Amino acid sequence: MPPRIPAPQGLRSLTLCLRPTPTAIPSLMPLVQTANISMRDKKKRMKQDPYGWAQAQQRKNASLKRREELDAERKGDWGGPVHGKTTPFVESFDTAGQEPMSDDTANPGESHPLPTSPHILNHLLTKEELDKAIEHSRRVTQPLTGPENTASDPAMEAQDLQEHADKHLKSLEALQRITALENGSAKDRKHANIRRCIEKFGRHVTDESLEHPAPALARNHVPEPKPVRAGPDTGSSEVQIAILTAKIRALALELEGPKGHRDKVNKRSLRVLCHKRQRLLRYLERKERGSGRWQHLIETLGLTPATYKDQISI
Repeated sequence: MPPRIPAPQGLRSLTLCLRPTPTAIPSLMPLVQTANISMRDKKKRMKQDPYGWAQAQQRKNASLKRREELDAERKGDWGGPVHGKTTPFVESFDTAGQEPMSDDTANPGESHPLPTSPHILNHLLTKEELDKAIEHSRRVTQPLTGPENTASDPAMEAQDLQEHADKHLKSLEALQRITALENGSAKDRKHANIRRCIEKFGRHVTDESLEHPAPALARNHVPEPKPVRAGPDTGSSEVQIAILTAKIRALALELEGPKGHRDKVNKRSLRVLCHKRQRLLRYLERKERGSGRWQHLIETLGLTPATYKDQISI
């Protein structure tokens, strides 16, 4: 084994690094002085001026309480991504506008009126159409009387008229049960709510009922004449948003039930509907913000910034 030759002690301290020595870089951030008081200083101040210390604590507690109130108010204004703020019109989606009062089983004294649509019936019928059909059937099936009847017999005519009246009453009761939305399914209520949304938010209605439906025009801009609508408005953004809100409420209430946490498919469907509504709301905000249509939609459906801003996570 070759012998080891010890190196000079002076060479061990030799370094071959050619990099410059790092110097402290002055910070460009402003100096922030903190006013943290240690527990020792707090006790000293409490002993020196107990009255002033109590006043400071009282101001601090009042400030914290006010901050909690503001946070709760901001959280309430922000709302949730699914329901937002529940309004009477949104509550009426549950019964398709057939119940005049809200059904609050927990607090019966806090029930409030709801907007109704009694003219909308089941099977895509209206009350006016049903009344016309009933009157037409009554006139057609009514037995002949007087000179129109060749074999006129007053007793037989009275009996036939009474039998016809009884049958008409039974038929009327049967038709009322068949066309009542209270006896319909969830699909029937969905179709009724779609018709209600078209009647409430369609531009063929809002252009005449609202004061300033469209956003303000630019200066010296002459509006172009619009063609006359051929029928009810079913494709505008506000109508589609209202229809999606009705579907979202029905699906969300179903998922909030006792077994809703197991329904993964409908939970995904609810997420898809919420994102569709968010895209439409962002588009409508960009095009119609500040107009009567936007304010009418937001106030009636209770849509909050959480429904169309930031990320939706359900």
